[in-house]
Amino acid sequence: MALFLSTFENKVDKKGRVSVPASFRTAIAPSHFQGIAVYQHLELPCLEGADVSFLEHLSDVLYEDYGAFDIDPLSVATAILGDSAQIAFDSEGRIMLPAAMKAFIGVTDHATFIGLGRKFQIWAPDKFAAHREEQRALASDKVKSLPPFGSRRGPRDEAGGRS
Repeated sequence: MALFLSTFENKVDKKGRVSVPASFRTAIAPSHFQGIAVYQHLELPCLEGADVSFLEHLSDVLYEDYGAFDIDPLSVATAILGDSAQIAFDSEGRIMLPAAMKAFIGVTDHATFIGLGRKFQIWAPDKFAAHREEQRALASDKVKSLPPFGSRRGPRDEAGGRS
């Protein structure tokens, strides 16, 4: 599975194309699809993306954990898989985001790509700047409760989240 790291701000050209960061393209290179899969984040004004195998894995988990006809995963499948787009790279490593997705995140002349490990996000630069500051403030408190390296899961609170 691909690993996406760092933050990049790239220009959107007059035709609406934006270059996917070279390190992201390299991470995706082993994939059977030479492009990215993106979908609208369910709570934030950004897109989330990954290589296609990430969404294939999500689909597998939804159907293996719940069953092909269980109604519980349908909302997730509809919102993420049903509204996702597979976007192939052009010969120069650029993509053209669907118009509805560009409008959703407010991208005009620049797009910010943020690596989050197994997936990444695409933001309008001004919206990401505010989000980054919020996340840094939250992270300074949350980092203290992360499990030590080598453990797969940390302690859980009664609601099922990290304590």
